[in-house]
Amino acid sequence: MLTYQRFTAVLVIYGSLFLCGIYYCLHVFWCAVARMSELELEQQTNIKFLVKLGKSGNKIKEMLVQVYRDNAMKKMAVYKWVKRFSERRESVTDEERSGWPATSRTEENIAKIRQIMRENRRLTVRSIAEQVNINRETVRKILTEDRDMRKVCAKIVPKELTEEQKQRRVTICQDL
Repeated sequence: MLTYQRFTAVLVIYGSLFLCGIYYCLHVFWCAVARMSELELEQQTNIKFLVKLGKSGNKIKEMLVQVYRDNAMKKMAVYKWVKRFSERRESVTDEERSGWPATSRTEENIAKIRQIMRENRRLTVRSIAEQVNINRETVRKILTEDRDMRKVCAKIVPKELTEEQKQRRVTICQDL
């Protein structure tokens, strides 16, 4: 008969096995991502070499498939790199792309958020993001990681008490 204790023990065992399975899958995934970027760089270097030897795009694609099999670059990617190297490009890495900057976690934005929080600690992350004109997730990271704050109800407060706050609490407790 299955008792409550046996059921919880089984649940704990299967739960930990499940979490181990998730960890293993994530580990395999990240290793595969790192391996793919290494393979892409290696293939781009080989394409550059073969272009300098005067090989055609079709021949280069065949050679990549022969060496890398299922991990070979797609045909259009090969042609893109062949075109780039034919135009005397030397770098095998992708160029910087235009658009929004990679991050909004600048010292300027951190200072703006610090000032906003001094004026009113009851603001939501959304309203701060609108005022500073940056992403909500970035504001949340600035508050929790850079400013070392956490949310308590609707109020964002420092994670640790200052020495003055600690001393005040000690004094109040001694008065009781």
